[in-house]
Amino acid sequence: MATTPYPFVAGAVLTASQLNSTFNVPVNNQTASYVLLASDGGKRVVMNAAGATTITVNTSLFSAGDSVWIHNIGAGTCTITAGTATVNTAASLALAQWEGGQLYFTSASTAIFFRGAGAQYGVATGGSSSATITVSGVSYTMLTFTADANLVVSKAGLFDCLLVGGGGGSGNQTQNVNYLGGGGGGGVTQQTIYLAAGTYAVDVGAGGALANDGLVSRMAASAQSLMASGGGCGGGELGGFYVPSAGTGGSGGGGFGSNTSANTTGGVAAQGNNGGNGVTTGGQAGGGGGGGGAVGSNGSGTVGGNGGAGFDASTFRGESAATTFYAGGGGGGGASGGTGGSGGGGNRTVAGSANTGGGGGANNATGSNNGAAGGSGIVLVRFKL
Repeated sequence: MATTPYPFVAGAVLTASQLNSTFNVPVNNQTASYVLLASDGGKRVVMNAAGATTITVNTSLFSAGDSVWIHNIGAGTCTITAGTATVNTAASLALAQWEGGQLYFTSASTAIFFRGAGAQYGVATGGSSSATITVSGVSYTMLTFTADANLVVSKAGLFDCLLVGGGGGSGNQTQNVNYLGGGGGGGVTQQTIYLAAGTYAVDVGAGGALANDGLVSRMAASAQSLMASGGGCGGGELGGFYVPSAGTGGSGGGGFGSNTSANTTGGVAAQGNNGGNGVTTGGQAGGGGGGGGAVGSNGSGTVGGNGGAGFDASTFRGESAATTFYAGGGGGGGASGGTGGSGGGGNRTVAGSANTGGGGGANNATGSNNGAAGGSGIVLVRFKL
């Protein structure tokens, strides 16, 4: 059947087959995250991807009264995301497989998403504690995992998940003449997924020891595995040779304060931030580890860099903003300074706090190797009541 040349324009002549297909809404198939175009007005945008994706909505593309149908047929959760436009809804903007709805524009900059029938939130048990929380007037049950355990889903549906990897340990040294880098905070990932009834293993990443990355926190889901990387360890040396901070973590460890310095990249899949540089001239000091919310500070003179601020998880937890942070960076080594970032990052010589994913603090004197380990991670799972 011929495709209807929609939208119609003045003077267009339609064939009989095109007229017969008037009721067939044109489809725009996508397999990766997508930004809506003006040409999507009146169409169905169908997402088909195995992993998580987004459909972004911007202003000045549509007029009041325009609409776009959005369907997700892939295994990965597709989240409708407000770019420069405002998107309101009475339901969730996270679409599990086989879910969809209509995006209706009330102006060029504001839309309402009317969710169609589909999967709703499920029910589960597990973890070290269970609490009832309120987020934007909606009641949730929140399960907290502070150690390895199982999530037991008794009713299939959607679940909001927040995972924090273990924090990286500070740098290590054998010469005892330098300042070390602080450990990076654990990676942070947040996603809404669909889970069938069943049992799912939840692993909470341990904090890294000296010169070791933190371990991964993960939850094995049916069609996708959620993972928060461990934080990168701080820079140090071994036998007189420079050992860079690992750079495989959620947030990078701080750089080594000696004749060489470096910082690491900000981790896996935007789960964290860079560590700060160590000082190479005019003094010696290690850089602060990166945090889930901000980069670590550079060392200055003999003052260690501060660890980067952690990720603000307050909204997810139903709290006022700036109440609870995770994945703070560890403080860099130095004669002074080196404060850990909010979210469990350790000050100089202080370990990252348990179940925060905080990075370990580095040493406080050039003749010492008294840096500290990172803190263990945490996993939070919530569902609407």
